Amino acid sequence: MKFLFLESFYGGSHRDFADGLIAHSRYPIDLVTLPARFWKWRMRGAALYFYQKIDSFEKYDGLITSDLMSLSDLKALCGGRLPPALLYFHENQFSYPLAPGEQMDYQFGFTDITSALAADQIVFNSSAHYQTFFAHLPRFINMMPDFRPNWVEDKIQKKSRILYPGCHFPSELSLSDRESNRPPLIIWNHRWEFDKRPEIFFHGLEFLAEKDIDFRVAILGEHYQRIPEVFSKAKEKFGDRIVQYGYVDSRSDYYQWLSKGDIVISTADQENFGISIIEAIRHGCLPLVPSRLSYPEIIPDSFHHLFLYEDQKDFFEKLLSMVLHPKDFSVKRYALSESMGNFAWERQIVLFDELLQKLAGSWID
Repeated sequence: MKFLFLESFYGGSHRDFADGLIAHSRYPIDLVTLPARFWKWRMRGAALYFYQKIDSFEKYDGLITSDLMSLSDLKALCGGRLPPALLYFHENQFSYPLAPGEQMDYQFGFTDITSALAADQIVFNSSAHYQTFFAHLPRFINMMPDFRPNWVEDKIQKKSRILYPGCHFPSELSLSDRESNRPPLIIWNHRWEFDKRPEIFFHGLEFLAEKDIDFRVAILGEHYQRIPEVFSKAKEKFGDRIVQYGYVDSRSDYYQWLSKGDIVISTADQENFGISIIEAIRHGCLPLVPSRLSYPEIIPDSFHHLFLYEDQKDFFEKLLSMVLHPKDFSVKRYALSESMGNFAWERQIVLFDELLQKLAGSWID
């Protein structure tokens, strides 16, 4: 069996998922991509590009695509020549927070709906994402003034399931003991965008600085055309405390920063899985993340009271405690790292290959 993966936004978690699936699957998978920019235009126009780019869809036993493309448009263009399709939802357009000053474009929500209806199998990257999608879907439909297609919820749900993306970890991973006589290294390894709420993260650092507590910070993660102003202000404000500022191209260099880190923080409003947090924990960082979104799923229950915060006040208090009393938390480092191994591609690929086999089987049937 042979599969085709069309990724219209080849960057970040989309790229990690596509590369990981292809590298670990027992099936050959061809990958065709578009660069990770102009996501709105990708949703509107990527199907036209792929329709023209692929010389033959019939030679494939199944198609894999993510949500930033209109699968229904591609299926309409190809007619009966398109093999059965698996649609992987990294994010959705019902619950994604709007940028400051932006208004909802309802067309993108309908693209999610029609793509899901056109798919043969649908996969969500976490239980939290699945629940959010189906909580917002009827609200979105009810905004229509009349002739509401309420039937779509049941139709989509019947062919949907939850399957975590795999994570790539080094084959040899040693959690070296952090030096107790140096200032703690705090890690930011998320996209530099508004939905990750970087201003709250930097407020936390200001809180520590005002208490004259020594720390260092590595600001990693990808950024695209527009960078929130809060990052340049933070660079000026924290000065020498910042030991790394900007995206690290080399994966090995990125892993080295994680291996040096003491605490990894998320202040996100939007996170459907959390690869960056999982990678950091796997390399020995202790997490401090919201008690919502996908984080209660990926952090084992026994650690919730230590590493999940309820609000900004709780965030500040737990951050202060982790910085001032590192020995109280460091014993948890190894157990947390071990638990993240459950998300390794070597484990997840078995489930994905079963799904691909089922997808191809529907084409044969």
